[in-house]
Amino acid sequence: MLGCADNKSKSKEIASRSEDFKFNGTASVTQGIATTTAEDIYSCERGRKTDVGEITSTDGKTWTVPASTHYTNEDFPFSEDLFNSCEGNTYESVDEALSHFDDSKTVEIDEDGEVFTAFIFADNYFEMYVNGVPVGKDKVPFTQFNSSIVKFKVEKPFTIAMKLVDWEEHLGVGSEANRGKSFHSGDGGMVAVVKDEQNNIVATTNKTWKAQTFYTSPIKDLSCVSEDGNYRYSTNCDTDGGQDGTGFYALHWELPNAWMNTDFDDSNWPNASTFTNDTIGVDNKPSYTNFTSLFDDAEHDAEFIWSTNVILDNEVLVRYTVN
Repeated sequence: MLGCADNKSKSKEIASRSEDFKFNGTASVTQGIATTTAEDIYSCERGRKTDVGEITSTDGKTWTVPASTHYTNEDFPFSEDLFNSCEGNTYESVDEALSHFDDSKTVEIDEDGEVFTAFIFADNYFEMYVNGVPVGKDKVPFTQFNSSIVKFKVEKPFTIAMKLVDWEEHLGVGSEANRGKSFHSGDGGMVAVVKDEQNNIVATTNKTWKAQTFYTSPIKDLSCVSEDGNYRYSTNCDTDGGQDGTGFYALHWELPNAWMNTDFDDSNWPNASTFTNDTIGVDNKPSYTNFTSLFDDAEHDAEFIWSTNVILDNEVLVRYTVN
């Protein structure tokens, strides 16, 4: 199996701690629960715990789970609310939400540019860059489910780059208590629409975006994972979770340098996989359903995107250039 272009080291053969077989691949392997390093970086009534942890892989590297983010970095701007019940902003339409938008939160990249507006629903968390400049991060890392508005002033063409994170309750094994299981495999998904100053849609999420996974878990059997060049497949892995996930595995890949910049070469990344509204499960989430006229526009329907496995892939980078 071949490694990705951003990490040209030869495929590692890492002995499992509790199995006789060995893992052949470019990822670092961890097993079990991470050590919590930060608790409740955000709190919301009826929301899940938003803890952060660290875990060491069998090759001696330390990994932050569910991801290393800028959530507590004051220099990285927060998005504004399209819908956010945690903050009491339960807007019923795009126009209502925009009427509350603070224009001082528009990020200027190019003085002579045009103002563009991005509308985003992410399960669970996103950080967004335009031409390498931070323009907005999600206010709610986990739940309750929210949706966001990001405005930025830039000249065309411009490149959108986003870090997407499916948060977890059981740090290090990509799991949460849900649906009768103590270690249920969560799922991700992100949908976005970008409009110009004339209210024209200039971009929607679809399969032409690039998407790559950098953290995959829970894995019960490492032999279910395969790699083909820069394609990282876990589609043959069990996604049922279980009552005891303390022995589950996780795979970690290092993020490439400058992945958010315009000149980063993403040509060898896979195209994004797309998923239906039913698969993501948004029919009971007003942070989405209040805005179906936006996200499900008859002529410019925005699709949910992720990497190849919306259930097991927990940290995903996506990129797209608006021409």
